[in-house]
Amino acid sequence: MTSKSLEIFRGIRSLPRGVILGRLAYLLKNPFFRLTLSSSRIFASKISVLAHNPPDPWPGQADRGAAIIQNRFTLSDQTIENPDPLWAPRDAGTAFFAALHDFSWLRDLRASGGDQARRRARELTESWIDQFGNWNGRTWEPDITGRRLANWLGQYEFFAASAEITFRQILIQSAERQALHLFRVLPAGLYGAELVSTLKGLIFAGVALPGASDLRERGLTLLERELNRQLLADGGHIERCPARQMSVLRDLMDIRATLSAAGGPGAPFLEAAISSMAPVLRLFQHGDGKLALFNGTNEGDSLHIDLILQRCPGPKKPLMTAPDSGFQRLQSGRSVIIADAGAPPPPAYDRDAHAGTGSFEFSIGRERIIVNCGAQEGSGELKLAQRSTAAHSTLTLAARNSSQIDKKGGLGSRPDQIYARRIENEEGDHLLEMTQDGYYERLGALHHRSLFLAAAGDDLRGEDRLEYPKGGGGGQSFAIRFHLHPDVKALISMDGKAVFLSMRKAGGWRLRAQGAALSLEPSIYLGEPGNLRRTQQIVLSGNVVGSEALVKWAFRKESKS
Repeated sequence: MTSKSLEIFRGIRSLPRGVILGRLAYLLKNPFFRLTLSSSRIFASKISVLAHNPPDPWPGQADRGAAIIQNRFTLSDQTIENPDPLWAPRDAGTAFFAALHDFSWLRDLRASGGDQARRRARELTESWIDQFGNWNGRTWEPDITGRRLANWLGQYEFFAASAEITFRQILIQSAERQALHLFRVLPAGLYGAELVSTLKGLIFAGVALPGASDLRERGLTLLERELNRQLLADGGHIERCPARQMSVLRDLMDIRATLSAAGGPGAPFLEAAISSMAPVLRLFQHGDGKLALFNGTNEGDSLHIDLILQRCPGPKKPLMTAPDSGFQRLQSGRSVIIADAGAPPPPAYDRDAHAGTGSFEFSIGRERIIVNCGAQEGSGELKLAQRSTAAHSTLTLAARNSSQIDKKGGLGSRPDQIYARRIENEEGDHLLEMTQDGYYERLGALHHRSLFLAAAGDDLRGEDRLEYPKGGGGGQSFAIRFHLHPDVKALISMDGKAVFLSMRKAGGWRLRAQGAALSLEPSIYLGEPGNLRRTQQIVLSGNVVGSEALVKWAFRKESKS
């Protein structure tokens, strides 16, 4: 049984009944896939031309494509030079292996341009088909197979359309074989964004391969059902991850474009989903055009994000409040605050969820000031650390996480009652009040947080309060963290009662606080893919006295005089 198959058992009791049955069915059928697909001779067609070419408008990274020509692969924040063996490098992490076999790097080869890039793409594809043309437990996992099909077919015009007829035939035959496998096994116990990207591959195959309309219809039927399950009423994705919000939106746009290019009937549910998801993605954007760092997200590429949003219909303004998704956006002047004011995603959809309830990020123009630490590919201690409450700009009580983090993925005990209210007065001031009970069951405390942003955007005030409805709590330690972006310069005052912040364009700011000791401590920033940067964090720390603790703090812009 593969490692991916073992993961399928985790948290199985918390999944919907249909997903459980799909997982079990897929695992039970695993031993038969090799026999049925390896011995099959139905893939003997000599088709060498696709019925339709799925469009792929997204840019790749030319430098990475040029490196692949030289046999150096950078995938999922890991670089391997001269991988040995080619398709199973000894040092490859799980994410690298999946990205290597899903052929997402074909887009990078296309970006590098030229015949050399085409030849390299054909050479690698032919090598893969020769080695894995028959079913393989790891390389034919449904999610990897779906993405591989989408990438092969989406990049067909680049690397295959001008190839020799023999190469086109073996490529299409292999695509047919993999598409039939998906048709037979999906949903295969997949769920969330992963299932959407897998269905995209099945739908692409149904549109691109001659006589495969049944694949398309099966894929669209499953997709519509999944979107009803995954999309919340405000347009947010159930996994509460800005990066997943973006990836699902892009997958839906790709499917819509492929159906349109083929000239067949559209899918109205796709238009509705895209229209509802785009404003939520805009909610997650800071002034630099990149994403806020919640639940496993890093900044991303602003050009790519903008390309996605430019192709979305409807208003071009961000949603300010997403109550079903549990996120709030306060915007005044050039200042933006994005806050996690909701419960963590439900079991099964929380594999990469962070314990960041109540955290917020703060930016001015294109400069970020207060951030969460972010996330990068990894495992072990780094994975656990970036998911912890302490890696977020919020309060930590008794050095505990507000949601218990499972080392194998997902969350255990978590906030159950989340309250959020926002008020905007006629002058344009914003007030956001949040309450969460993540510490109540274990430590008896409720955490109340208020954020006030003045109309001019030059005054951010906050209040963190710990309440013990049943008494007790005396002596428990707390720490309120404000992680600073690495580009922010911070200096603590001589008396230790204020921190001065300076940015290149946003000018100088000062933090003052009462009710806690103030310190400046080291931190790390994982918001840039593949780049770990050292930075600082402001920490307001103290101990609960009696049955309540109250800390008030304020970030104010310094006058130029």
